[in-house]
Amino acid sequence: MSEENNNYEHDEELNQPLENTETITKVTGMYKEWFLDYASYVILERAVPSIEDGFKPVQRRIMHSMKDLDDGRYNKVANIVGHTMQYHPHGDASIADAMVQMGQKELLIDMQGNWGNILTGDRAAASRYIEARLSKFALDVVFNAKTTEWQASYDGRKKEPVNLPVKFPLLLAQGAEGIAVGLSTKILPHNFNELIDASVKYLKGRSFTIVPDFLTGGIADVTNYNDGKRGGKVRVRAKISALDKKTLVITEVPFGTTTSSLIDSILKANDKGKIKIKRIEDNTAANVEILVHLPANVSPDKTIDALYAFTSCENSISPLCCIIEDNKPVFIGVSEVLRKSTDFTVELLKRELEIQLHELEEQWHFASLERIFIENRIYRDIEEVETWEGVIEAIDVGLKPHTKHLKREVTEEDIVRLTEIRIKKISKFDIDKAKQFIESLEEKIAEVKHHLDNLIDFAIDYFKELKAKYGKGKERKTEIRIFDDIVATKVVMRNSKLYVNREEGFIGTSLRKDEYVTDCADIDDVIVFRDNGSMLVTKVDSKTFVGKGIIHVAIFKKKDKRTVYNMIYRDGAKGPSYMKRFNVTSVTRDKEYNLANGDSKSKVLYFTANSNGEAEVVTILLRAVGSVKKLKWDIDFADLAIKGRSVRGNLVTKYSIKKVEFKEAGVSTLKPRKIWFDDTVQRLNVDSRGELLGEFKAEDKILIATQSGKIKAVSPDLAMHFENDMIVLEKWKPNKPISAIYFDGVKERYFVKRFLIETPDKEELFISEDEKSKLEIIATDYRPMAEVIFSKRSLDKIEVNFEDFIAIKGIKAQGNQLTTDKIRTVNLLESLPYEEPEEEKVEDIEVNDEEEIKEEALPLEVEDAKPKDKEFVESKEDKAKKALERALQKKKKDKDDESQTALF
Repeated sequence: MSEENNNYEHDEELNQPLENTETITKVTGMYKEWFLDYASYVILERAVPSIEDGFKPVQRRIMHSMKDLDDGRYNKVANIVGHTMQYHPHGDASIADAMVQMGQKELLIDMQGNWGNILTGDRAAASRYIEARLSKFALDVVFNAKTTEWQASYDGRKKEPVNLPVKFPLLLAQGAEGIAVGLSTKILPHNFNELIDASVKYLKGRSFTIVPDFLTGGIADVTNYNDGKRGGKVRVRAKISALDKKTLVITEVPFGTTTSSLIDSILKANDKGKIKIKRIEDNTAANVEILVHLPANVSPDKTIDALYAFTSCENSISPLCCIIEDNKPVFIGVSEVLRKSTDFTVELLKRELEIQLHELEEQWHFASLERIFIENRIYRDIEEVETWEGVIEAIDVGLKPHTKHLKREVTEEDIVRLTEIRIKKISKFDIDKAKQFIESLEEKIAEVKHHLDNLIDFAIDYFKELKAKYGKGKERKTEIRIFDDIVATKVVMRNSKLYVNREEGFIGTSLRKDEYVTDCADIDDVIVFRDNGSMLVTKVDSKTFVGKGIIHVAIFKKKDKRTVYNMIYRDGAKGPSYMKRFNVTSVTRDKEYNLANGDSKSKVLYFTANSNGEAEVVTILLRAVGSVKKLKWDIDFADLAIKGRSVRGNLVTKYSIKKVEFKEAGVSTLKPRKIWFDDTVQRLNVDSRGELLGEFKAEDKILIATQSGKIKAVSPDLAMHFENDMIVLEKWKPNKPISAIYFDGVKERYFVKRFLIETPDKEELFISEDEKSKLEIIATDYRPMAEVIFSKRSLDKIEVNFEDFIAIKGIKAQGNQLTTDKIRTVNLLESLPYEEPEEEKVEDIEVNDEEEIKEEALPLEVEDAKPKDKEFVESKEDKAKKALERALQKKKKDKDDESQTALF
């Protein structure tokens, strides 16, 4: 384009009207400003509740609208939503949803119609079909126009409250959840009565603790609640129990889930093979009832743990207490929220008392003026006055001689009110009644002043009155417990099969044509031992190469000290042979470990894995080489200590071994373990929590009896569950009799019986099967005594010596009749003396310290040594024996060595 044309176009632009000129604005600055405004609006006006009253803006406007419409009758929710839109700048859908959520918390809104179900997740009916009104609690606690600060609504046409004068820690009672821009809040609901108790404790200067409580019930572990602050965690569980051997029943769901989402998670876990169920039946109505039917040969106890591990039956909630204070978001703990809320309540009560005192004093002032005006007939002084100013002046002059006792000056407004008194009231004025009314006002004034002088005591009484008036039916619904951690690999349903191809060195679940090893799950780890003395732990997969020469494959159990591996190996191509016992408790996955002294040419000659620390006897067969005379002898693995996997082991022989043969099985060399029962979590443990049940060897069992008359002796399992009506839990002694008094529902009389458990591991009923039959008492002492008290006062109580009353019979025997009279109660008395035989003590010969016994403790082929080596070998033998004796003495003194404690 030419310069002439350029000048022409420039002139044309200058001649354009001003309104058509384009303006370029940089977006960067605008974006920053607008985004900050939007973020502030969302935080302050939508998502985060205020500390003063515990409401989000939409909730506050709903409550204000309901108060505007309140006439004691129900209003259509659609009508309330429409009225709220005068104050709220958003649509009806958001208001209706917020109102339904408030109503489902069952505190502020009295509901009528289908408001949905928090248990099943069903939605509420349309707002035109359901009705609502303020609850009595809301009317008492939330509103007071005299103490409310007002502001203009969003369009300036209405007045709405800045904050409602709530005299209760409402935010903690209802909880709150919201996502803003750059932050979020999640305040968990707490128990109504516990909040009041905590407020009272705070006002009394005492410490307090508050923990969540959910309307859905369930069980919660609040160990890591962290006062509701960032970084805290609450674990919630469904309440599950065994209805019978083939059915589980879920009666309460965890917070944040519904019966629908819970059932979906169970079905998904079943489809993935984590658990195994037959079908699910949902009978939920007013209360939750989900029946989980199990297939045959599936453990109810293990399935309960699996439901917690793999489904929504257990969830983790991360609280985050964020509130608005002084128009700013603040992160604080729930204890601080309670303290601030209680302080606000005290301040509101003070303001209400001050307003009440002012109103009473004004009533007293005018009542006194009215009495003076009428009693002294001052109204006659204005009969001749013609002007209004003259009337005011005449009354003022007439009152002055009588107003010295008044508490404030008489104003023109007071005189105007006197002129408005009707003639009828003056003519019927009763001086005595006027005096009584003034005296009653003086009493009320004195009472209010007393409350103001003792404001904290008044606030405490206020909270106690709230609890007495509204606390009934608001008892805690969520049970507080300490959860034990569930190891997923222990409870997962093993619905896959593990195979091994030893020749090619592969393991996996897809090798169906190869050797079957065991059932497994996709979250399991597999431990593999090879004939060169190497070991590897890897995750279960369809097909994994682990190396050739596989001699042992199994599912790896982390921290398992009960499984002991016995091994004899040759060190290198032509080296001596060693034997060792070890366990594997922790490893790095897919890392190869060498157990044969690090030489790649080493060879494993003998290997066994023993689940309970058994130590067998083997026979060593040598090759006929040179002058070696003894070519065969036996070795007992029980003579070796259990050490770490990396030790070299004890020398077997320096000659070439032809073969190692198994001779005979041995017993466990592991010491008995101590088992405790923790009543808090209703679980067995080996961590010294709860009541010590005793020391258990592999063959020992625990005795369990329930109030329903069932009894069994079973091997202790740390994963087992216990019935709620369990009344006996102790170490079982086979020769110790069990005594009982029970009511037979068929014969309608009481019987006494003594019996022994003849079939361990089988649950049996030791009372009659009739539904009216009832166990009165059970005793597990050798010679128990009981006191029987009858319902009839005319009958004297009797003492029952079980040993004399009946001999020991079978568990199915009915027993001897005690009485046909109705028994009120049976009490156990002090048992008769009995000297219990001492249990045989098991010596612990394990040595788990790698440096206790030298690895070359004892050459086992001493007799075959050459004459020139005889002296050396014998001295070495003496040293080894002394070292072994020292190790055994040390271990006898330290029987509780943690390194020897292991799980069955």
